[in-house]
Amino acid sequence: MKKFLAILAVTCPLVVFAGCESDADKVNENLGKAAEQFEIQRHIIGINGITDKVLFDIVGRCSLEENAALPRNLEVICKDGPHEYSKHFVGLSDNVSWISTQIEGVDASVYHTRIILKPENIVPNFDLVTGDH
Repeated sequence: MKKFLAILAVTCPLVVFAGCESDADKVNENLGKAAEQFEIQRHIIGINGITDKVLFDIVGRCSLEENAALPRNLEVICKDGPHEYSKHFVGLSDNVSWISTQIEGVDASVYHTRIILKPENIVPNFDLVTGDH
């Protein structure tokens, strides 16, 4: 009985506080998912900190992430059309700053977690290549 009470004393606070997050945290999570689905219109600008010149300027429905394999690099994937995408790699240095702004507002719930299921991602798309390579 003591073990049961000890386990209950440890797990009850975890269950109670698991759902405690701020509205901003929930909206941030949902906006991140919307951006990964190319629903967010962004304007991404890179500026040389020494010359104050714009080095790059990307506008569109883009997913923006820091490249884990290459530290201090950005990976930008943009949806250019219904089935067209472009991928940009941006190298950063000590004198380059970048900013990404969201151009338009998006409806994001503060009460519900957004879950995206894509059954087409479960079954892979095979490319058959034959012959001498």
